[in-house]
Amino acid sequence: MHPPSRQDYISINFAGQGSGSYNNSKQWRRQSCWRKWKQLSRLQRSLILVLLFICGIASYPAVTEQLRVIDTDQATESTKDGENKEGSPANQKVQLSAVQEAFRHAWKGYKDFAWGHDELRPLSKSYSEWFGLGLTLIDALDTMWILGLKEEFEEAKTWVAAELTFNKNVDVNLFESTIRILGGLLSTYHLTGDTLFLDKAKDIGSRLMPAFNTPSKIPYSDVNIGKGTAHPPRWTSDSTVAEVTSIQLEFRELSRLTQEPQYQAAVAEVMKQVHKLDGKLDGLVPMFINTNNGQFTHQGIYTLGARADSYYEYLLKQWIQGGKKENELLEDYLQAIEGVKNNLLQKSSPNGLTFVGELSHGQFSPKMDHLVCFLPGTLALGAYNGLPADHMDLAKQLMETCYQMYIQMETGLSPEIVHFNMHQGSTRDIEVKLADRHNLLRPETVESLFYLYRFTKDQKYREWGWRILQNFNKYTKVSSGGYTSINNVRDPDYPSPRDKMESFFLGETLKYLYLLFSDDPNLISLDQYVFNTEAHPLPIWPSN
Repeated sequence: MHPPSRQDYISINFAGQGSGSYNNSKQWRRQSCWRKWKQLSRLQRSLILVLLFICGIASYPAVTEQLRVIDTDQATESTKDGENKEGSPANQKVQLSAVQEAFRHAWKGYKDFAWGHDELRPLSKSYSEWFGLGLTLIDALDTMWILGLKEEFEEAKTWVAAELTFNKNVDVNLFESTIRILGGLLSTYHLTGDTLFLDKAKDIGSRLMPAFNTPSKIPYSDVNIGKGTAHPPRWTSDSTVAEVTSIQLEFRELSRLTQEPQYQAAVAEVMKQVHKLDGKLDGLVPMFINTNNGQFTHQGIYTLGARADSYYEYLLKQWIQGGKKENELLEDYLQAIEGVKNNLLQKSSPNGLTFVGELSHGQFSPKMDHLVCFLPGTLALGAYNGLPADHMDLAKQLMETCYQMYIQMETGLSPEIVHFNMHQGSTRDIEVKLADRHNLLRPETVESLFYLYRFTKDQKYREWGWRILQNFNKYTKVSSGGYTSINNVRDPDYPSPRDKMESFFLGETLKYLYLLFSDDPNLISLDQYVFNTEAHPLPIWPSN
């Protein structure tokens, strides 16, 4: 359902005209006013005209200011005749400022109620711990730098220098720690040149290495960074394919900076083994891999959603990071995109939205995670780097679908998972199950909007991102500070807040929105940087 249209007029009521029944007849109003005016003396009429003139002059600044505000607000949308004003410098300033304000509001909640802890719980004005390593703060470091929030950055840097230690008896997830902490520290080092962040990156990187001490060299999911031990989850000896194949950008860069080859060697071994494994379908991989024998498990299920998504992203991005020299990575990526086209791509009914479904033992399911909305941006990035032009065509089609996942919801925010209708006679393209109606403030759609706008300059992508930001503000902003995930995107009256602000809202979602609204192509140039899967920019290696 589309959000209700905004009123494009101003209603002014004049009160104090006596008591009695209300008569709205135009003829009566004209006769009554004219009769009273004629009953006044010439002097009284002159005084009233002079008074009205003086009032008009006095109110002029207020009126023009009100009109300016209205005009600024309306400038965020296309005009009725299709003319788009999104590209004007004034609107760009408004948009960039709005993202900065959203960040400051989120940061206020974190600083007031969760400082130094992993995640803010904005409703209860408290915090939750995952690893106990200040996850939100580290994830947000480079966002603050990119947004120009130097004061906030400096107070966070002070905490990193004085308080951040990895010498803790705590289990951390290898994948999440790599993309959020190692990636965040490496990115901030490159943007600032401050070796504090490189030193911290070296420390956490070395402490994560025990994860690779497995019979197969496929890493365990969990590491105790204080004890130097690692283990799989309690319930299985498997790791997820996405997790073991989406740590490469960070460890490769750590080797380049430290001149210590063991980091790159460990993650390269994983890619080498996955490259030659049986169990793929046209380049598509299963979701799990066994750490003892190095083989795929739970075969026959293929998705671009959870547990597999960033495998495909990192094939392309490693190839770009390394200067487009590693042909095996490119071959695997191109084959996988063909696999998507041949096995997972369908159109919905009645409006023919192109979407990416899932395959389970030969049975197609029209289920699509919001996580899959990374794909339009990745496809566009590949096309920008010389891959087939039809990748950009598919990116644009999928970008439209991901946006529809937002605007067809009553809150204008996407659910975590949707199902597309494919049978003739459907009245709406998208259905959402009760258990899937939550929104976690995820970044994937605005991430792809950033890439599509950066490469095409089509203003509609900015307009879409602006509407998404407005809906985040409307339905997830907590007045005392912070933003919260919600349980029900289909209920605008009570979206049922979850009391949790994920670190990626600051690390990714707001960063990509800011970059979307910026017209500076050198603000994280895509010729110089590649983003890790947590939106931390890492440099593309020099050709020498």
